[in-house]
Amino acid sequence: MTEVTTKKADNQLIDRFGRTVNYIRLSVTDRCDLRCVYCMPEKMKFVPRTQLLTLEEMEQISRSFIKLGVDKIRITGGEPLVRRNILQLFNKLGEIEALRDLTLTTNGTQLKKYARPLRDAGVTRINISLDTLKADRFQAMTRIGDLKQTVEGLDAAIACGFEQIKINSVVMKNYNYDEVENLVRFCIDRGIDISFIEEMPLGENAHHDRAATYCSSDDILSDLQQHYEIIPTTEKTAGPTRYYKLGEHPDSRIGFISPHSHNFCDSCNRVRLTAEGLLLLCLGQEHSVDLRHIVRANPGDRDILEQAIIDSMQIKPKGHDFDLNSQEILLRHMNLTGG
Repeated sequence: MTEVTTKKADNQLIDRFGRTVNYIRLSVTDRCDLRCVYCMPEKMKFVPRTQLLTLEEMEQISRSFIKLGVDKIRITGGEPLVRRNILQLFNKLGEIEALRDLTLTTNGTQLKKYARPLRDAGVTRINISLDTLKADRFQAMTRIGDLKQTVEGLDAAIACGFEQIKINSVVMKNYNYDEVENLVRFCIDRGIDISFIEEMPLGENAHHDRAATYCSSDDILSDLQQHYEIIPTTEKTAGPTRYYKLGEHPDSRIGFISPHSHNFCDSCNRVRLTAEGLLLLCLGQEHSVDLRHIVRANPGDRDILEQAIIDSMQIKPKGHDFDLNSQEILLRHMNLTGG
């Protein structure tokens, strides 16, 4: 073990609003083997591979964050499991004792192959994107996806005994709103959790009118209360999810991620690193620091890198300004941001 693995660091990442950052979402690629309609255009232009951080650079930056007090890293994409040799990064991060939580967000297509190696590497929890249980609708929403492949990946992960597996569903009127109760039942049958997500207005979108398809968490909760005893909890997670218990089904929880109806910025404890090495201080703002440039201009100098990370906290904004009718954020789609 290296010196950053021996004990929990005092957290040095405190922004000007007094919020402590202990969580980083690390995107390892902007590429994906699906083309979900709320995430990217059908003919997405991906970043040249030469512009991406190497896996070694990602490990170096991650270790610096951990040394400064971060104890949770979520690996995201695009689809992270399509990144070549990605298990190398999981294995390296999984060895760091001070990293309390190593988690993954995936579309599930590669989990049949990777679930066991990921568990062995030290991944604690997995979020799997699944928006519909209808094969034809799944193909329409992902443009090229196969529902059977994702469900088989999910079941492979369940068999490996991760600490938590959760389904993430982006709910859209006229697309999958009518499946909310079926998705909950699907998760109850497998003893896993589910979070419903309000679509986030990132990237130019010619596919659908976001204001017309918007479905609030409150509407979903109200509908589900017709079928289940839903009990609010005071559970706090590292992310923005608000959880509810299901009275008769203690093995599953329902969560809501509600950037529009229940802004979660006041308690934000996270930052994002894009696959290009851009440290994003807010999901919905453009405040950022180019860590790729810092790493490559100062090879091996951790002090400069760590000071840049500490200094970045001073430009972390108070919150996002999501507006369903606005087109202010045109260039950064969700796959570029990190899911």
